[in-house]
Amino acid sequence: MGSAAKEVASELLPFLRVYKDGSVERLCGSPAVPSSPEDQETGVSSKDITVSENPHISARVYLPKLSQPDQKLPVLVYTHGGGFCFESAFSLMETKFMNSLVSEAKIVAISVEYRLAPEVSIPVVYEDCWIALQWVASHSADDNGGNKEPWLGTYGDFERVFIGGDSAGANITHNILIRAGEESLPGGVKIEGAFLTHPYFWGSKPIGSEIGGPEREKLAPFAVWNYLYPTATGGIDNPMINIVAQGAPSLAQLGCSRLLVSVAELDVLRDRGVLYYNAVKESGWKGEVELVEVEGEDHAFHILKYETQNAMKLIKRLASFLLKF
Repeated sequence: MGSAAKEVASELLPFLRVYKDGSVERLCGSPAVPSSPEDQETGVSSKDITVSENPHISARVYLPKLSQPDQKLPVLVYTHGGGFCFESAFSLMETKFMNSLVSEAKIVAISVEYRLAPEVSIPVVYEDCWIALQWVASHSADDNGGNKEPWLGTYGDFERVFIGGDSAGANITHNILIRAGEESLPGGVKIEGAFLTHPYFWGSKPIGSEIGGPEREKLAPFAVWNYLYPTATGGIDNPMINIVAQGAPSLAQLGCSRLLVSVAELDVLRDRGVLYYNAVKESGWKGEVELVEVEGEDHAFHILKYETQNAMKLIKRLASFLLKF
């Protein structure tokens, strides 16, 4: 029976439709593409791996063209965007972006294929990504049994571990940093730095140029969170989405040494990214935080328009952040 004949239970337009039989139809996102032993444009190699069988978490791992055998490279654990509910580590646009970043920065990168809402709750998304980070860190020591990825074990420099993400993936990155400030990683691995690109944060009260009034609840940042996580304590002011909400963890405990926040001038989330940058600066956090703003661009332009000059400039900026040590 085709989806046209099935009965719709609810919709989150223009992103997805849920049917009464429990199936989910995703209405946007770029097509999946296979990994490649050598990308024709960048020379980057990629392959798909299993991080965990239960829960099932997979990833696409990337390795740049090496200038010398067995050289040690920084390690990046990356979480893709898509409002927690669409896109994939295996999609065309994410793969293009990762190939470019890995080639430019000369890093080993792991793009996590976390489970998506609404099939799982948003806290489960966070947990999947934390499990993936723990698994990556476990390669620094001989304590993860037989589930080792040779590229990480051979080429990974676990003194230079980074995490990063865009949009919802940047929100995940923030929440992982909060947890990393409270819990240790296998092998005593420390997160050197993190980048948050166009981070998905929001709140009930408008800031800066944000729209207020009844129309505010119709905006995507509000609608997506409330649809996917209707039981969240505080709703849109839950500390996982509103980092300055009452009861939010102190940003002084962020579990890394360096932070790069990127915003785009035309992005509806722009003011939230600037707020995050300022809040981190004022929190008493001991690390180094930078803000990059790109004029004339909108949300996730570096992925949606990955071949443009501004996209390539931002990728170079991210790469220089990962190379600074």
